[in-house]
This record gives sequence, structure tokens and C-alpha cells, in this order.
Amino acid sequence: MAGKNPWGAGGDGSSGSGDGDAPKGDKGSGDKGNGPRNPWLPPGSGGGDGRRGPNIEDIFRNRGPEGPRRKGGGGGGGPNFRFPQRPGGKSWFPVAVVGIIALGLLATSVHLIGPQQQAVVKTFGNFTDTLDSGLQFSAPFPIQTVDVEDVQGVRAVRIPGNNNQVKLILTGDQNLVDLSYIVRWNIKDLGDYKFRVVDPIETVNEVAEAAMRAAVAEKQLDETFSGQGRAAIELDVRERMQRTLDGYQAGIRVLGVEIEKADPPGQVVDAFRDVQVAEQNADAARNQAQGYAQQVLAQAQGEAEAFDKVYEQYRLAPEVTRQRLYYETMERVLSKTDKTIVEATGVTPYLPLPEIRRRAQQTEGPATTVTAPGGQ
Repeated sequence: MAGKNPWGAGGDGSSGSGDGDAPKGDKGSGDKGNGPRNPWLPPGSGGGDGRRGPNIEDIFRNRGPEGPRRKGGGGGGGPNFRFPQRPGGKSWFPVAVVGIIALGLLATSVHLIGPQQQAVVKTFGNFTDTLDSGLQFSAPFPIQTVDVEDVQGVRAVRIPGNNNQVKLILTGDQNLVDLSYIVRWNIKDLGDYKFRVVDPIETVNEVAEAAMRAAVAEKQLDETFSGQGRAAIELDVRERMQRTLDGYQAGIRVLGVEIEKADPPGQVVDAFRDVQVAEQNADAARNQAQGYAQQVLAQAQGEAEAFDKVYEQYRLAPEVTRQRLYYETMERVLSKTDKTIVEATGVTPYLPLPEIRRRAQQTEGPATTVTAPGGQ
């Protein structure tokens, strides 16, 4: 089946004049009117006297970095941008590169260190010096590097790290106590702190735990709960930690240790409370017994002193003292009875002396005193 050449004359090497189906309006336009336009040619490109196939250079000529999108608008970022020139005709680019390098060297050579800070200087990675606070200078990077650290700020380590975590420590009387405490420290020597220990914070944790276990092992369980005992443990732990860290040359100063919690283990807390109540009751009974003993002893001592004084008087006048003691004793005894018996020869009469005394008091009544004018 014969078909029409869509690319016009020359598209397949045959002439378009033999095609009887060509439109009449295209006859007077020469070869350009033979067939439709080639869709692969860029817009506005002339086909010459005949049609030709698409060229790869024609396709990418307007799309490359030198295409119309780079040329238009006068932008300075395209390949046509030129660095400004100096008055002598030379470029400013070398001068800009030298200036940037000089600024970088100056920025790595000048250091402003705060009042609570110090810095360590490393020359080609090796520790060489420390810098105090203020404006300090060093060799530029990469010859020397400066690492600034806060040396006076107080740092705290909580053991255990989680408040809900249990830290059981054995006491001197073979009991367990749940302790949580805080260790506060800062940097004493920055060079030792940076290069003597691998992990300073982990070192502080391990040294604190070891010191706490050693200190609690020398105390009784009750001492860990009392305020005085806890203060003694805190001081002991601080001193132990400082000695150990100084032996390591860690460059760390221990400022203080604070015990936050000292409780019995959770599994035996109820039994421990019962024991505490029993101990409190025992202490109360013991105190009550001691008070009663002191009272009886004081009374006995008073009676002994009174007897000694009576005995001294008895030695001075034995007969008189004996009679007086007899009369006082009989008076004290007979005053409490309603019957009085007087011994006589062959007769034992009854004298109701207390009854007579009561009747006499009722009939007499209160005495009245009358004073004459003038006091006479």
C-alpha cells in the first residue's frame, strides 16, 4: 500500500512529485510545502531547500550552559562572570584568597577565655600548656589547638542515677540499707583532668560508690538513719574520694557529699517499722524505770540524812532523845485512833479523847479578837 511521506521530499530519498494526493495549496511553495514540518527540529530553524533529519547538536545547543537561559538577564553567576580587576589590570582573586587565609589564622590564634575557665593547648595533638582566663594567644590551626573548659563550675553526680533505682549497701552489723546520695565536684587541674583519665565522670561514680560502701561498712544500721551518723558518713566519704582521686592524678576536687535517702530495703520495710516501734516502747519503759529508781534512791538518801542528824543529837543526849522519840512516836500513832487506854494499877479506864476534842472544837467556834481604839 502506497503512503504519503510525512517528512516531505528527501525524507526517504524519493521525490514528492509523484504523490498524487498532495494538497493543492502546497504546489506553489516548492519543496517546503511537501509534507508536514519535522517535529524534531527546533522552532525557527530553516530547512533550506529541503528537509533534513534532526541533529544532536541542534537539540542541545539551546539547553547547555551556554544556552539562552545563561545568556539572558545579565546575571553574574554564569560563565561570563569575571572577577573585578585591580587598577593595574590584575585580578583581585589572589588578594581575596590571602585575606581569607589570614582571617582564619587570626581567628584560630586569638582566644578570649572566661573568668571561670581555663584552656589546654595541644601542639600537633600533644598536650603542651594551659591558658588562664583572659585574652590569650597561640599558634594558628592546625599547628596548635585550644580546648576551653569550665574549671570552677560545680558539677553534681547522683548515685544511683534514677531515684526509683535501689542501691543496697551492707552496714557493719550485717544489715542492708538503701542509700542515694549526691557528689559535688569541680576541676582542680585541667591538664590532669583531660589527659590522665579516660572518662572523668565515670571515674567519679566508681570512686564515690567504693568510698560509700567502705564508710557504711564501718557504721551500725541505726547510725545511718540518725543525723549525726549521716554527717560522719558524708565527711568520711569525701575524704576517701579525695585521697583516691589524688592517687589517680585525676585533677578533680570533691566539694561535698550529701546523702538524700537512707531507708531499709522495700521488702522488709514493714518488719523494720515494727522493730522500730518495739525499740521505742522499750526505750520508754527503760526511761520510766530509771526515773522511778532515781526517785526511790533520792527518798532513801533523804531518810538516811535525817537519821544521821537524829543520831548526832542522840549521841549528845541519849536519855532525852530517847524520851522525845518515844513521845513523838506515840503521838503520831495515837492521833490516828479513836480509843485511848491509860494504864493504872488494877484499872484500865477508857478515855474518849478524840471525841472530846471534836466536841470542844464545835462548841468553841472561831475565835474573835476585839481591838480598842488607839491600839490598846
